[in-house]
Amino acid sequence: MEASLRYELRRDLENKRGEQPLTLLIHLASQRKKVGTGINLIPELWSGERQQILNLTRRLKIQLQKKYGDNLPNKHTLIQYQDDLIELKNKVRKLEEGYRSRGIAYSVEMLVEGIRDSKKHLTKKEDPSNLIYDFVDRYIQEHELTRVKGSLVVYKSLKKHLKNYEAKTRSKIRFDKIDYNFMQAFQNHLIGWEEVHETTGTVKTLNNITIAKQLSTLKTFLGYAKRQGIKVNDGYKEFSIKKDKLEVIALTQGELDLLFNFNLSSNKRLDQVRDVFCFSCATGFRFSDLQQLKREHIKEMEIRLTIRKTKEPAIVPLNQYSKTILEKYKDLASPIPMISNQKFNKYVKELCKLAGIDDPIEIIRYKGATKQSTIYKKHEIISAHTGRKTFATLSLEKGIPAETVMKITGHADYKSFQRYVKVTEERKRNEMQKAWGAPV
Repeated sequence: MEASLRYELRRDLENKRGEQPLTLLIHLASQRKKVGTGINLIPELWSGERQQILNLTRRLKIQLQKKYGDNLPNKHTLIQYQDDLIELKNKVRKLEEGYRSRGIAYSVEMLVEGIRDSKKHLTKKEDPSNLIYDFVDRYIQEHELTRVKGSLVVYKSLKKHLKNYEAKTRSKIRFDKIDYNFMQAFQNHLIGWEEVHETTGTVKTLNNITIAKQLSTLKTFLGYAKRQGIKVNDGYKEFSIKKDKLEVIALTQGELDLLFNFNLSSNKRLDQVRDVFCFSCATGFRFSDLQQLKREHIKEMEIRLTIRKTKEPAIVPLNQYSKTILEKYKDLASPIPMISNQKFNKYVKELCKLAGIDDPIEIIRYKGATKQSTIYKKHEIISAHTGRKTFATLSLEKGIPAETVMKITGHADYKSFQRYVKVTEERKRNEMQKAWGAPV
C-alpha cells in the first residue's frame, strides 16, 4: 500500500508576517503523521484543492501588497517553494520504493524518520573537501522525476566539465572556493575546451550559448546547495553571464500551408509527423505538452491544459488547422499520433526536405570573441520547437497583440518574447521591400 500525501497549512499557527506553516500530512493504513516542510506561506498564496502554490499574477500581487506590504514573497521564491514541495513528495516515494524492494513492511513513523535523517544529512556542516560534482549526482537523483530529459543531460554535462577543469588545474573544487574568480576561470576553460572524436577525428568545441547554459546551471546548483544548508561562497553571484541571442527559426505562412496541404497519402509515417508538427504550429504547445494531451483536455472550441514547464493552466482556442487535425484522428485513443522527441526531430527534417523547405539560413555563433557563421538549408535546422516559434511569429503577423500571444504560449516576461516581435518586424520590412522596392 502506498502512503497518501497531502499538504496542509497550519491555520492555527501564524507568525507576525501573516504566514502559516505548510506541513505534509502522511496517511498510511490507520496511521497519520504531520511533517514540517520548513515553508511558511501567506494563506492567500496556497491552493489546498490543487495542492500547489498559486502564481503571483500582477492582479493578485496588487491585492496582497495592500495587506502584506514588504512581507510578500517574490515570484522566484514561490517557484523554489513549489520545487521543494515536489522534492519532498518524491523523497517519500523513494523511501517507500526502497522499503518495498527489500521486502520491508514500513510504517508512517519509518517514513518520517527517513525524511528527518535526509534533512540531517543535507544540513550538517559540509567538509570543505566535498566535491561539488558529488552534490550534482544528488541533485540529479532528487530531480529526475520533476525535470525533462534534456535538463538532465545539461546537468550531467556540467559535471563532466567540472571534472575536466579539476584535472586540468589539479585543484579540488569546493563550494566555499567558487567565487567570482573561479567563475571567470571556469568560463575561460569552457571557451578553450576541445574534444577529439576517437574514430572520426572531429574536434568538438563549445560556443558561447552552450557555455552560458553551463554557467547558469552551475549557479542553479550553488543556489540549491545553499538552501540545503551547505556553506557556499557568495562571490559567484557577482559574476554576470553574457548570453548571445538565438535565431528564431519559424515557418512562414506559405511554408505552413505548403506542409499542411502536402500530399503524403503514400507515407503514413511522415503524414502523422506533419500533422503533429502543424498542430504545434497552430497551438503553440511545446512537444512535452503535446505528449500529455488527452481527449479530456479538449473542450469544444478550445484546449485547456496545464503547461508542464510552468505548471500554469493554458487556454488555447482551436483554429482551422488544429480543428481539422483533431477531426482526422477522432477515432484514436489520443488526440494526435505522438512519437518520441528524438524520432520526431529526425523525421520532421525529412518531411520539410521532401516538401522543399530549403531556403538558406545563416546561423551565427561565437566562441569567445570569435565569430562562427554557418549556412544551412532551412529543413536542416527545423525541430519540434519550431512549431511553437511558428505559432508566435505568425500570430503576431496576423495582428494578434503580443500580450494575448504570450498568454497562450505561457511566456512569463516580454523580454524573452521580444525576439519574436523583432522577427515579425523584419519579415514585414522584407515583404514591403519586395512589394515596393528597397529604398535607394
